[in-house]
Amino acid sequence: HSVSRASPNLTFVPACLPPDPVEVEELQRFVSDSKRLFVMTGAGISTESGIPDYRSEGVGLYARTDRRPVQHAEFVRSASARQRYWARNFVGWPQFSSHQPNKAHLVLRDWEKLGKLHWLVTQNVDALHTKAGSQRMTELHGCTHRVFCLACGDQILRSELQEHFEALNPTWKAEAFGVAPDGDVFLTDEQVRNFQVPACRKCGGILKPDVTFFGDSVSQEKVSFVHQRLAESDSMLVAGSSMQVYSGYRFALAAREKKLPIAVLNIGPTRLDHFASLKLNSRCGELLPLIV
Repeated sequence: HSVSRASPNLTFVPACLPPDPVEVEELQRFVSDSKRLFVMTGAGISTESGIPDYRSEGVGLYARTDRRPVQHAEFVRSASARQRYWARNFVGWPQFSSHQPNKAHLVLRDWEKLGKLHWLVTQNVDALHTKAGSQRMTELHGCTHRVFCLACGDQILRSELQEHFEALNPTWKAEAFGVAPDGDVFLTDEQVRNFQVPACRKCGGILKPDVTFFGDSVSQEKVSFVHQRLAESDSMLVAGSSMQVYSGYRFALAAREKKLPIAVLNIGPTRLDHFASLKLNSRCGELLPLIV
C-alpha cells in the first residue's frame, strides 16, 4: 500500500490538465461495457515512476538530447558498442532497478484480479507490471531484468550479472550524466575505455539483455500469441503510448479490423487518434484510479 500513497514523480511527465469529469465518465462507461479488456501500455505509464520515455514533448529523451538507443546490429557486431552499452547500464542499474510501480500499474493489476482485464501487453522493459503483481501479461519487448547468451541461450538475472561486473571492475568508477529510458546513463568514451565485460559462463558467448533492441523484431511466436489474446477480447485500451513503434501498433490495427472499441489514454497525439472510439489526454496514474 505504500506505493499507492506515494506521490508520483512528474519530472518526465509532460504537462497536462487534470482529468475532465466528462472524460472520466466516458472512460468509466467504456470499461464498464468491456467484459474482456485487452490493455496495451507504453512508456507513458512508467514516467510517473520516474523513468523517462523517448518521445514525450519537452521531457522525453529525444527532446532533451541528441542521443539514440543502441541498435541491435551494432550491439551484435561491435565489441566496443557492447562495452559502451554495458558500462552505461552497469552505472544506471542500481537506480533503474529500484523504480517502483505507480497507481496506474496497481489499478491494472486490480482489474486483472477482478476478471475485468483479459490480457495486458506492455511495450516497457522495466518490470514494473511484474512488480505490481500483474500475471496475465506479455512483455512485448522483453525485460531488462533478464540477460541471455546469444550463442547458447543460457539465461541469468540482471542482478546476478551486476555482481560479475563488480568482480571484473573492482576499481572502475564513473560519474553518470542523466538517466536514459532503458536504464543506462550517459558516459564519455574516455570513461568507458577500461570497462571489462564478462562473457557467458557456460560457453563464452555474448551476453545481451532479454530486450528487443531497435532494429530487431519481436518473435513471430510472441506476435501470434498476442493476436490470440486479442481475438478473445472485446475491447482495447491503450495507456501511455503514442504507438509510434509498429510492433505495438499492429495490434491496434488488428483491433480496428475486428471492429473492437478502442480507448486511448495518452498525453499528446498518437497514431490511433483518427480511429479510436475515445481519446483521453490525461496522466495514467491520475485517471485510471478514478475508474470503478
